[in-house]
Amino acid sequence: MGATAADEVAGRRREQRGWYFYDWACSVYSTSVLTVFLGPYLTSVAEEAADADGFVHPLGIPVRAGSFFAYSVSLSVIVAVLAMPLVGAAADRSGRKKPLLAAAAYTGAAATTAMFFLDGDRYLLGGALLIVANAAQSVAMMLYNSYLPQIAPPEERDAVSSGGWAFGYAAGALVLIANLVLYLAHDSFGVSETTAVRICLASAGLWWGAFTLVPLRRLRDRRSAPAGEATAPGFRQLAATIRDMRRHPLTLAFLLAYLVYNDGIQTVISQASIYGSEELGLGQSTLIGAVLLVQVLAVAGALLMGRLARTYGAKRTILGSLVAWTVTLAAGYFLPAGAPVWFFVLAAGIGLVLGGSQALSRSLFSHLVPPGKEAEYFSAYEVSDRGMSWLGPLLFGLTYQLTGSYRDAIISLVAFFALGFVLLARVPVRQAISDAGNPVPARI
Repeated sequence: MGATAADEVAGRRREQRGWYFYDWACSVYSTSVLTVFLGPYLTSVAEEAADADGFVHPLGIPVRAGSFFAYSVSLSVIVAVLAMPLVGAAADRSGRKKPLLAAAAYTGAAATTAMFFLDGDRYLLGGALLIVANAAQSVAMMLYNSYLPQIAPPEERDAVSSGGWAFGYAAGALVLIANLVLYLAHDSFGVSETTAVRICLASAGLWWGAFTLVPLRRLRDRRSAPAGEATAPGFRQLAATIRDMRRHPLTLAFLLAYLVYNDGIQTVISQASIYGSEELGLGQSTLIGAVLLVQVLAVAGALLMGRLARTYGAKRTILGSLVAWTVTLAAGYFLPAGAPVWFFVLAAGIGLVLGGSQALSRSLFSHLVPPGKEAEYFSAYEVSDRGMSWLGPLLFGLTYQLTGSYRDAIISLVAFFALGFVLLARVPVRQAISDAGNPVPARI
């Protein structure tokens, strides 16, 4: 009996280590592509195609070139909202997540690799590839996150979730160092600055595809839906999930809070490089260095906040991180242009809270999922995580379009963290866990 228990623990540890590797695989896309290179580069491509007034005209719609990237991110999230219910329903119905995870991951990796061909004034190609890659990443993350309650018992989830985020940020830092070397020494490698950026974009797709093989080998499929329970197709399933959540109103209340503050987090991730390059006048090497600092500190921050959660509980730790987000972002409004030192200070503040706030939100939600409904509930979670994160980029882009100031755009995001704090503080998480039918950890 002891040997069987030991084998079960060993099998669980092996699966957890395989699970970490998807964070290792896909975080490079989030870091090198979405956060560092694509925003400024796609904006420059759009500006190359712009008319004398600084506008491009996709489908005949006048769009300020500086807003095109933000609008593309927003549209990619809407596409993800349409796709995730279909994929989540299929995962629950079949119990086979791995083929769906593979399809989503390799679609995103292929679109990212194809960004090598983004040059000249081909801004529409860049927007299309961004939409496909970002939507595929959201679908894949929904499936990936839904494994957490299956591979980790309640008492391990904060640590496992934080470990995954730390692993991903370590990969982001490692690849970003290589990107920085190539970008700064591109003449030594015999390539232009533009070609160096395109290589950095494409290499993220190759990395994503290569390391996705590890979780596909280690993770195992389980049937999620309770025996005899049919799963409705597509949007009927999402509607059914939301109706089911009405029987768990505290789970729904947590999702609402998460929807609000995570919208702010995702917008900062995708728009920070635009703010640094366009408003503060910082060079690409400075932006890469700042994001590298974020990656390094996010590893430590995710592990530190995981430990804080064991002492103070996940909810209190997340609330503390939202206070830090609010203060840091408000300070960002006052950063002087052309002062990289203060931008690095801002990056350090973001890095310390970025990974932990996301990791603990994921693990806390896993306690609020009724047993047997992991895929469908995490589909709704991913709608909140990435699928509803269109409002922040849209507000950011509209604010810039109307005012021409990225400072006005960045300060508007403070509202997401302040409101998210209020909504999360009102959720009694111990009661929510009990109402979902799960054991309540000693510290939550």
